[in-house]
Amino acid sequence: MQTIIPTYTLDMRGEPCPYPAIATLEAMAELNPGEILEVISDCAQSINNIPKDAENHGYKMLKIEQSDVTIRYFIQK
Repeated sequence: MQTIIPTYTLDMRGEPCPYPAIATLEAMAELNPGEILEVISDCAQSINNIPKDAENHGYKMLKIEQSDVTIRYFIQK
């Protein structure tokens, strides 16, 4: 299994939705093509928003990992 090395990490733990999704799109806009953003969230609703928003903006969802209430998203620009 390939390890994904993020270029940047955005820790949104403790932030209620929709803030993790909004911050993710703002951060992705700053990345260069090919760079990877890791988003860490404990908002259960983010599983519905972040992957869909990433896809709608043309970003590639590389992986989603869930451990207890923490969800990690790896998104490539």
